[in-house]
Amino acid sequence: MAIFKGSAVAIVTPMKEDGEINYEKLAELIDEQIENSTDAIVICGTTGESSTLSHREHLDAIGFCVKHTAGRVPVIAGTGSNSTKEAIYLSSEAEKLGADALLLVTPYYNKATQKGLIRHYTMIAESVSLPIIMYNVPSRTGCNILPETAAYLVKHVKNIVGIKEASGNISQIAKLMRLAGDEIELYSGNDDQVVPLLSLGGLGVISVLANVAPKYTHDMVMKFHEGDIKESCRMQLKALPLIDALFCEVNPIPVKSALNLMGREVGDLRPPLSEMEPANQEKLRKALEDFGIACRG
Repeated sequence: MAIFKGSAVAIVTPMKEDGEINYEKLAELIDEQIENSTDAIVICGTTGESSTLSHREHLDAIGFCVKHTAGRVPVIAGTGSNSTKEAIYLSSEAEKLGADALLLVTPYYNKATQKGLIRHYTMIAESVSLPIIMYNVPSRTGCNILPETAAYLVKHVKNIVGIKEASGNISQIAKLMRLAGDEIELYSGNDDQVVPLLSLGGLGVISVLANVAPKYTHDMVMKFHEGDIKESCRMQLKALPLIDALFCEVNPIPVKSALNLMGREVGDLRPPLSEMEPANQEKLRKALEDFGIACRG
């Protein structure tokens, strides 16, 4: 059985004025997501500013999310690292905290060969019993999981079951699905390529867009699975201007700005991320309002 089918929100980590995690606000966001049909919560991913969280904060956020979600939807914990030892530690602790699955980005900065990626993911998988979704985002990491590597891992490592594909390379993803087929759970990691990946056998999306439009993102995926491909495609195309605005600066700067414009009061970003440029913020405001999302004055 798949970890989830539909839309998983890559949820932001709200902050207080002093820069600490705002757990009261995180609870509100989780509830709002579930009430609006989100199919899973991804906590402490890129959008959740995991790279600027301490290990303690990282694990506390995962534990809080598991406890507050209380089994209503699966909780997928981001536990990747460019240190295999650190990824094993975070993954093992997330399992103890009750996470339902793990999302593991490739090593970054130090990169890895394909042989190194196989060893990295295998060692982590052998340290836990949870299902694992690999995360391929070479634009951020400088490291690309080739189709042959991903296919090998899902076929030879029992609990490596899926991939979040954010390479943007449709040809590469098509080759992966030819090699792995039904043995891999494919999730889009790009909000502007959800329907194309569904057409290749994808199950859904791990989404930034869902932070501001959870029901819409869920419905776009489910329309496809229900056979209304034309409507799913229409929804994908309609969302493109908003998606473009949500990525006009590095994620999660725009999505946190969007939530604040919507009155959600999710706080600031941790350095080195900085406040959105005024011109881009106005572009974002217009995209939200054109999409039908109300912004405060």
